[in-house]
Amino acid sequence: MKRPFKLIASLCVTVLLSACEVGPDYERPPVDVPKVYKEQGDWKPALPQDDINRGPWWAVYKDPALDDLEKQIDISNQNLKAAEAAFRNASAVVAESRAALFPTISLDATGQKTGSTGHPPAKPHNLYNAAGQASWVPDIWGSIRRTIESDVANAQASAADIASARLSAQAELATDYFDLRAQDELLGLLDATVVELKHSLQITQNQYDSGVADQADVLLAQTQLEGVEAQYINAGVQRAQLEHAIAILIGKSPADFTLAAAPLAYDVPVIPTDLPSTLLERRPDIAAAERQMVSANAQIGVETAAFFPNLTLSASYGYTATALSKLFQASNSLWAFGPAVGETIFDAGAREARVEEARASYDQAVANYRQTVLTGFQQVEDQLAALRILEKQSVMNETVVKDAQRSQELVLNQYKAGIVPYTSVITAQTTALTDEQTELTTREDRFNASVSLIEAVGGGWNATQLPTSDKIDIGN
Repeated sequence: MKRPFKLIASLCVTVLLSACEVGPDYERPPVDVPKVYKEQGDWKPALPQDDINRGPWWAVYKDPALDDLEKQIDISNQNLKAAEAAFRNASAVVAESRAALFPTISLDATGQKTGSTGHPPAKPHNLYNAAGQASWVPDIWGSIRRTIESDVANAQASAADIASARLSAQAELATDYFDLRAQDELLGLLDATVVELKHSLQITQNQYDSGVADQADVLLAQTQLEGVEAQYINAGVQRAQLEHAIAILIGKSPADFTLAAAPLAYDVPVIPTDLPSTLLERRPDIAAAERQMVSANAQIGVETAAFFPNLTLSASYGYTATALSKLFQASNSLWAFGPAVGETIFDAGAREARVEEARASYDQAVANYRQTVLTGFQQVEDQLAALRILEKQSVMNETVVKDAQRSQELVLNQYKAGIVPYTSVITAQTTALTDEQTELTTREDRFNASVSLIEAVGGGWNATQLPTSDKIDIGN
């Protein structure tokens, strides 16, 4: 009885020692990486890097309200929950693939009453069976190991997708938050403008009542006031919609979320970019694309293994008897063991086609990876250019606003003195309001560009955060 199991053990050791993995081993394909970012050049941001908070990336803005909102992303955002479920699915696939490395063992027990319908019919009798079966397909050519390699890479890509979804949600929340703060400040600006225009309207009305101005001036003042009041209403609509968007991002119903008003900050923090070469390790979408290349490369090995014969080892041991009380007696034991070898001789080129399909999928993954890298460099360059140009524009805007406000005061005093017509007042007030809105929009754009740059450089994420092969399993 011990002989078959010794044979099984001896054959298993021999098979394991001779096992190999067919197909190409993965090597990351080269990509063109610039030494420095073109748009950074000699530009030095206005704030020193020592000002940067080294905590979560949004902490650079030093805004407690934003910090509180960002912390709710992981807890409530449904897109993140979906990405996390996809990762668990991929981990389960890895566990399933790993199970194929081991034998399959089953136990069967039956009890039957058998007889014959012949002439004369045989006397019915009982038949009892109890047996265990084991079968194993040794991974001689590495097909299972390549499959595991592919599935692990897919799970790692899925983990990178979670990081991408998290970073995207965080960046979208920060952008919506700064847009909302800009609307808060715009509402304050328009409200102050309405007060000023009501004062101008009263002056014009007084001038008309005194016979100094005509009714057209009053109508112009009234029209200008109503136009700004309409802008105020529209800004309120925009503000409400942004508040609703933030609520959805943190997983709340808009009806259950309110964010108190506050102005947009003035100081835009410096965002360190490091060298372009670090981008390959810092962006989760690049890491996901790279892992997909690993998966596609491993599939070439899986399909190549189909050209080689398969070995199946099977064994069984059990008992059979006509009486249950005698079932487990040694004289009623049965055993069987034997290897089986299978090899496809002709398949009309199906295996060659599957290998070519796998190679094409790998080439596609390489192209996607390189395109993802190029897109990453473009996004960094875009935001560096935006920040550099907007910083210059912001300095000019501040000067323009101060000049426009002084001009508005001067022209209004001249109108009171009867030196200029009321149209000059309208022109000065409209120019001042437009210049103030432009300054606010530029500041808003600078904050949004800084968020986009943080997202473009990976938001502090690093490829070392991907789970290793031994950490990916259905239980993790």
